[in-house]
Amino acid sequence: MLLTILSLQSWFLFWLLKKQFKVIELLNNITLLPLQPNWAEIINWQTACLSKGHNGIGIPDLLIAQNSRQQNCKIYSLDKHFRLMTEVIENIQLSD
Repeated sequence: MLLTILSLQSWFLFWLLKKQFKVIELLNNITLLPLQPNWAEIINWQTACLSKGHNGIGIPDLLIAQNSRQQNCKIYSLDKHFRLMTEVIENIQLSD
């Protein structure tokens, strides 16, 4: 019985490790894009969002939106802030 439990634990640990290697492999294949923040634009966007009543949109979200626009990339996120930003910021591409 003890050998069976150890055997199952070993198999489960091997399975977890295999999954972690797959995730690491996928992450290593992501293309890195340069980040060139335009702080004046980010401040203007934040001010525009606040004037529309969209509170809580943080600098990291604004940086992501700006970088995606600069690189002509889509944003894949479930974060509601990106949907709110599309009301204020032009040319932000969100995934469906």
